[in-house]
Amino acid sequence: MRGAAESEAPGRGCDHPDCSAAGQYRAPKDRRGQDHFWFCLDHVRAYNAGWDFFSGMNQSEIEAYQRGNSTWHRPTWRLGDRPGTVKFAGYEWVDPMDIIGAAGFAGSRAREERPEEPRIDPEARQAFADLDLEPSSSLQEIKTRYKQLVKRFHPDANGGDTAAEEQLKRIIRAYSVLTSRGGG
Repeated sequence: MRGAAESEAPGRGCDHPDCSAAGQYRAPKDRRGQDHFWFCLDHVRAYNAGWDFFSGMNQSEIEAYQRGNSTWHRPTWRLGDRPGTVKFAGYEWVDPMDIIGAAGFAGSRAREERPEEPRIDPEARQAFADLDLEPSSSLQEIKTRYKQLVKRFHPDANGGDTAAEEQLKRIIRAYSVLTSRGGG
């Protein structure tokens, strides 16, 4: 038991000035808690009553510290983005030393070699779907597909069919979305 072993340390006096009692109780000198005072019971109670962990911190520093408490001040990652994570046959485990990847299994090294798919907002994703293209399509592929679909769904080619006209509106809107962003 940690407290009992420390309280039995021989020759340690109370760190409070003008006190000759044994210093049996630890109290931190600062918020890092790496260095401590040793007090008797009466003085540790008085010290703790006046202790302010957040003294010297402004409001934004206090809020940042309290937000960090939710993760015990440890680093966090977005779901699926944890470094050293290995996915194999539908399972996921942590391999920070790349032992599994070095053994030839698809792991973190194989994951690093593959180019990461670009993140696409929902509007652009829908635009690619409306043009029946992959998100990795080039601007030239987008233009070519647009021309093909406009010819197919133009009202003159469909005898004024309203369904074809609605499809043409979606195609034009999709093309506008993708070309205003500089393509795929």
